[in-house]
Amino acid sequence: MKKSGAKIAICPGSFDPVTIGHMDIINRARKIFDHIIVAVLVNPAKHAAFTLEERIDLLKRCTKGMDDVEVVGFDGLLADYAKIRDATAIVKGLRAMSDFEYEFQMALINKKLNPDLETVYLNTTAENMFLSSSGVKQVASFGGDISNFVPECILDDIKERLCTGGKKNERG
Repeated sequence: MKKSGAKIAICPGSFDPVTIGHMDIINRARKIFDHIIVAVLVNPAKHAAFTLEERIDLLKRCTKGMDDVEVVGFDGLLADYAKIRDATAIVKGLRAMSDFEYEFQMALINKKLNPDLETVYLNTTAENMFLSSSGVKQVASFGGDISNFVPECILDDIKERLCTGGKKNERG
């Protein structure tokens, strides 16, 4: 649980679905901050494979036993939510330069809205550079093996939702 005077960071994302890359960033952020709020965002521009409640549940299962991690649903301005939660940082994982361009712009906007808020970037590990929720969904939709891409504790849930065997996606 959160300690008084703790350094609090928010790890925001859609987590649709959560990947081992997401978990790597969360675990590395835990080494830097006292309390991590994993904020599962509602993104009306995206059609999610999992509901907000399902994504929260999947993340709670993945972070079970991590007393310094809290998983919440979130809708609204991240800069405002950070003020409400006394968070001083946003933690974002970066895979490529394209990630940086977007995240840099968002960091500047958040800083303008909340001058006390810093954005911390953690580079992905080399083995996770290619990994994205979109990629997991695509591989799963064709019946591919996603066991190396998602936490084992939620693998069956993700396969049940996303795996179709690929047959209906083939063009005749």
